[in-house]
Amino acid sequence: MTTYNETNDVAKVNREELIALTQRLIQAKSLSGEEQEAALIIKQQMLELGYDDVWIDAYGSVIGKVQGSGGGASVLFDGHIDTVPVNSPEKWTHDPFGGEIVDGVMYGRGTSDMKASVAAAVLAVGEIAREARRTGVRPKGDLYVSGTVFEEVFEGVALCKVLETVKPDLVVIMEATGLKLNVGQRGRAEVSIVAHGRSAHSSNPDVGINAVYAMTPVITALTSMKPTEHAALGKGISVVTDIISSPYPGASVVPDRCEITIDRRLLVGENSAFVTDQYKRLLPEEGSYEVTIAKAELECYTGAVLGGERFFPAWLASEDDAWVDRALQALRGIGQDPAIGVYSFCTNGSFSAGTAGIPTIGYGPSYEHVAHIVDEYIELEQLEKAAEGYYAIASYIAGQ
Repeated sequence: MTTYNETNDVAKVNREELIALTQRLIQAKSLSGEEQEAALIIKQQMLELGYDDVWIDAYGSVIGKVQGSGGGASVLFDGHIDTVPVNSPEKWTHDPFGGEIVDGVMYGRGTSDMKASVAAAVLAVGEIAREARRTGVRPKGDLYVSGTVFEEVFEGVALCKVLETVKPDLVVIMEATGLKLNVGQRGRAEVSIVAHGRSAHSSNPDVGINAVYAMTPVITALTSMKPTEHAALGKGISVVTDIISSPYPGASVVPDRCEITIDRRLLVGENSAFVTDQYKRLLPEEGSYEVTIAKAELECYTGAVLGGERFFPAWLASEDDAWVDRALQALRGIGQDPAIGVYSFCTNGSFSAGTAGIPTIGYGPSYEHVAHIVDEYIELEQLEKAAEGYYAIASYIAGQ
């Protein structure tokens, strides 16, 4: 394996600018569907940095472009700007929307997942934009940064819209990797199983068919279901996350419908037909049941509606893939020597790699286990190194 030029300069991303932008994004509350303030902050920062084109698409994702001179590979750095809610603010020891810094650590909702990554890429690619305007020298390939919406509840759907316009040769997913280079992930499917019964008055249940009882053998079968396995991605986990009967509340009524929701973590090669057939085989021979992939429609802050099946495929690149090698060369050139890994959770890469087949890698600051926790945080050292890494990947791959 070749090694990138050892004398390559580390990006001089301004530390104060990086911290300030990250804090501004943390202070901009942006639940899924409420990302407008964060998008506008990013848009303004990109314009000030000298990006050649900046726009907000129909779903509300913000995209910035630095134009290449031609003939090189184009790279898209993608990170989502929505966050999960803060359900118990009283449990936090730091303001979840303050961006407070204590002993080299910044606290706040979205620090690790994943506004800090977006800030790092905005400024790293922004440095290339500044250099191009100052010197007239541009990388050969185009560079893009996208801050996408609704990832926390609908992985990849907003990135799909971005990729209708942006046609990169490589996508860099900036979810936390601890500065490792990730080459794949498990996917995710939301599976619905419905048991149908017949309603009756609860004082005379024998004339009805209780849908909750009809669901009981299904749940029992699920507890003994053997997961599929993959050497790199692990187990295709299946977990019941919700159960509800109807009518609800069922005051004196035998329920005629019971639905469970299953979170199924997907492995490469597992499509929707494979997954639904897997659950259909667990159903009792008697009774009325349905197994489907859940669907949803969600309204963006722009008023547009995104939606579709909640099926987000797994993906995995070879460690010997040429794009992986080039990213490693870039990072080694600035003194980073990342291990190769995979995500255990689902990312927007489900669309770019799993559906669209675009070469995709993952690289980002902080750690998977920090996402969504009380007192979510990011170490500033990780944040700065990520900015240096994004600069190196962008300038090396687009510069060839």
